[in-house]
Amino acid sequence: MALATTVLAATAATNPFFDYKNWKTPHGTYPFNEIHAEHYMPAFEEAMRQGLQDIDNIVNNPAEPTFANTIEAYEASGEMLSIVAGCFYNLTSAETNDTLQQIEMELSPKLSEYSSTIRLNEGLFQRIKTVYEQRDKLKLNNAQRKLLEDIYESFANNGANLSPEDKETYRQLTAKLSQLTLQYGQNVLKATNAWTMLITDEALLAGLNDDTKAMLRANAEKKGLDGWLLNLKPTTTIPVMQDLDNRDIRRELYMANAGKCVGGEYDNTAIIVEIANTRLALAKLFGKNTYAEKSLYKTMAETPENVYRLLDQLRDAYMPAALAEVQEVEDYAHAHGFYAAHLQPWDFSYYSKKLKMEKYSISDDDLRPYFELEAVKKGVFGLAERLYGLKFKENKDIQVYNPEVTAYEVFDEKGKFLAVYYADFHPRDGKRGGAWMNDFQPQYMVGKKDHRPHIVNVMNFTRPTADKPALFTYDEVRTFLHEFGHALHGMLTRCQYSAQSGTNVPRDFVELPSQFNENFIDEKEFLDTFAKHYQTGEPLPQELLDKMHASQTYHAAYACVRQLSFGYLDMSWHTLEQPFEVNETIGTIESVTRFSDAAMEQVQVLPTVPGTQMCCAFTHIFSGGYAAGYYSYKWSELLDADAFSVFKAAQAKNGSIFDKKAAKRFRENILEKGGTEKAMDLYVRFRGGEPTINALLERDGIKVQEIK
Repeated sequence: MALATTVLAATAATNPFFDYKNWKTPHGTYPFNEIHAEHYMPAFEEAMRQGLQDIDNIVNNPAEPTFANTIEAYEASGEMLSIVAGCFYNLTSAETNDTLQQIEMELSPKLSEYSSTIRLNEGLFQRIKTVYEQRDKLKLNNAQRKLLEDIYESFANNGANLSPEDKETYRQLTAKLSQLTLQYGQNVLKATNAWTMLITDEALLAGLNDDTKAMLRANAEKKGLDGWLLNLKPTTTIPVMQDLDNRDIRRELYMANAGKCVGGEYDNTAIIVEIANTRLALAKLFGKNTYAEKSLYKTMAETPENVYRLLDQLRDAYMPAALAEVQEVEDYAHAHGFYAAHLQPWDFSYYSKKLKMEKYSISDDDLRPYFELEAVKKGVFGLAERLYGLKFKENKDIQVYNPEVTAYEVFDEKGKFLAVYYADFHPRDGKRGGAWMNDFQPQYMVGKKDHRPHIVNVMNFTRPTADKPALFTYDEVRTFLHEFGHALHGMLTRCQYSAQSGTNVPRDFVELPSQFNENFIDEKEFLDTFAKHYQTGEPLPQELLDKMHASQTYHAAYACVRQLSFGYLDMSWHTLEQPFEVNETIGTIESVTRFSDAAMEQVQVLPTVPGTQMCCAFTHIFSGGYAAGYYSYKWSELLDADAFSVFKAAQAKNGSIFDKKAAKRFRENILEKGGTEKAMDLYVRFRGGEPTINALLERDGIKVQEIK
């Protein structure tokens, strides 16, 4: 025992996580410069030990169970684990390496076992259940009552009411699922990083602009190669698929990207089957017919039937227009020398952009010079100031996990510290694709002390080149606004409990603040605050603004049905009522492909291509927490269009889109409240009624009467 104590003391003396309460960093931010890979596993193990001790203290408390000594005590338990995990899992997404991935694999079953040990602790659940059964007699406010209900339902939904035999089965299934989803995500990242194509003849790059070619040359130079290096990161795939004249290279890039993890070293098809069947087995343990039925009970949609109702309604409204849009592009392609009978997926973006240019004479290249990174930051931060009074101040004393990351202190309208905000803009090998918001540390109250949040936005936007600063595409600016909307949800939150703060809301509600924030990019009043030519300082010309606005509904129907196809794919895997059986005659890959293609067939507008399959790299649903939840993007889009119509009405009345009264209602009822009340109640309080689909249809140029 003495030896173990000595080892623990030595570990504590050299491991920053063991002294997290005494960090001398600004606002208690992570001392990234002192944290190394070897610190994580000892810190996790000690944090789990402390967390289980917290639970034992609750269970062994001789006093009768109360809201304070049981519910609030449980909510406050595992503090060190939150600190360690907050660092580790942000870095495994944004700054990972082989060592961290190995730790992640070793850690996964330990954390799963830790979670199951708590969830299946009968003594803890009995205390929670005792308080829950007294809830009508307790003098609880709305947030307290909802916390109590959420904790009880969380335990019940995670096996607390199961028989001893079923609890053991549950423990095994959750451990297995944790490993499967982790392996799936790592396969996608490895497959993305593994593929490159070196071009040594510049003539093959005809159609690409100078900025894209400079980026591809920088990719090659970074690898010690001479030429232009293509990879599977969005900053490469998007401009190449849209602009490159060479159809063979477009096809090869498409096949590599859309065929990720379909067979080969990083094959995910067998893992998909295991994930789906494991989720179904979990649902059956709880008496549910499907995983979706089990998963949706705490969402705004509530049931699979309501999800399908939304998907079907949007399909009926948008599909005719989407087919017409594709036909228009195909006709255009044939009129301009395209020789095949039908467009393939690697043709559509190329000819679609050319048609858009012909119809509206506008492209990303026209707009990029007006969207320089520093100017875009000024505009996005300025929007938060105009609506909510926020101020952002860079603080170089706040340590960052990569030199490219910038850290800011955020202050409210009265000059009071509100949050720490980290911005991480550009792609790296250790960063997964896409863009996201997360918190390093959440907001919560300890007595009257408000523990303010530390928020991060991670993105994969265009890098600067040797002779130009980072110039964003229009879509990259929109994405920044989207993720910053999530960040505002995290930064403005004012909740008592961390489990309810910020983005801890139903997943079909969580996208409302982000998608709402996107709307401002279409407003001249907003663009005029920052969109200026990076060389001349001239504002974005009215002519370009007019063209941009005229093009806003270009292929809105195509974009919608593409999202619907992902929603149908997600639901098909998670509304299985019997385990998925691989057809031994055709094998796993073909079985998965046929099932998935059938799920998306009703909204398929381009040919399917053998050797490709969306679900094999669909991290959102197979490793990212959106299982039976991808529909939420369209659900939230309906909400955001409806919510923004309030600001448009105010603009029509008083002449400004920066309406302070509407912003105040949105902040107080949506951004500050987190998950303290039912999402629909919060929305109705802001809006004055439940949302309708009308504003979304109007924004996309779809007539209401087209809905069947």
